[in-house]
Amino acid sequence: MPSLKKNGSNTFSIVIPTINAGAWLAALLSAIDRQTTRAETVLIVDCSSDDNTVETAESCGCKVLKINKHDFDHSTTRNLGIADTNSEFLVFLTQDVLFCNDSAIENIIRPLIKNPQIGVAFGKQVPYPDASVFAEHLRLFNYPDVSYIRTLEDKKKYGIKTAFLSNSFAAYRRSVLEEIGYFKKGMIFGEDTYAAAKMLLTGYKIAYVADAKVFHSHNYTVCQDFRRYFDTGVFHRQENWLLNEFGKAESQGIEYVKSAINFLWKRKRVYLLPELILRITMKYLGYTLGRKYIYLPKNLCKKFSMNRNWWDKPQKTSC
Repeated sequence: MPSLKKNGSNTFSIVIPTINAGAWLAALLSAIDRQTTRAETVLIVDCSSDDNTVETAESCGCKVLKINKHDFDHSTTRNLGIADTNSEFLVFLTQDVLFCNDSAIENIIRPLIKNPQIGVAFGKQVPYPDASVFAEHLRLFNYPDVSYIRTLEDKKKYGIKTAFLSNSFAAYRRSVLEEIGYFKKGMIFGEDTYAAAKMLLTGYKIAYVADAKVFHSHNYTVCQDFRRYFDTGVFHRQENWLLNEFGKAESQGIEYVKSAINFLWKRKRVYLLPELILRITMKYLGYTLGRKYIYLPKNLCKKFSMNRNWWDKPQKTSC
């Protein structure tokens, strides 16, 4: 079986964008150190943290790249990380994940080594023990127990979900990222979905690796759900070609609603159905408004958004 080399074309680097990550970083870096395979570089791309993030990273032997808070967006941090490393494989993590076992990185990179047609692989996200029932269901809905590989042909069955990907734990092939022009600059978020879609259109495959596991979940309030889906709507408005190429997002929404109701029923939490309805309504409202953001005042868009600093940048109004 192909394996990771200590030197050569199969080396990998880890890139972690951070901002005030002090509550999580020490545990994450300790878990990285326990992994069965060692990174060539662990790079922290820090966005003007005012806690102990940088000190923690440096004390653990990480390379630290500091950027101004006003320069932050989801694509820029990752592109800077790519430029500041040399490895063929790039493992991206968010600051709030934690590995479920010591072989997670080895498992996520294995499909890239075995199959040169795979441009990116992403791992399974397991809800933290304190996850709410809604956060738990979302992770179970998006991250099944069985691995799979997606190609462009799968859009006939899965629509926009074909390009589903999460940068909370993902491993990319550098040469393929270079081929698609890396992550598109200036995006409000969704840089992972954008890259996945470009890879599929270029003829590459996406791998979901169910045995590469990290803990990751968010107990969003109803208002936070609204804001996240507002940003999703903005992303889909700006990158409307995604929906034209892969299909509308509404069909996946219907599947989610069916799954959530069934999940509450099995967990004997039917009394939470009113909250589920409220959450779904607010998500749909947020997404719909996000799709129409060019007609809304900028200050209102900023209030609706989860990524509020993005609105202070020169606006891109492409459809």
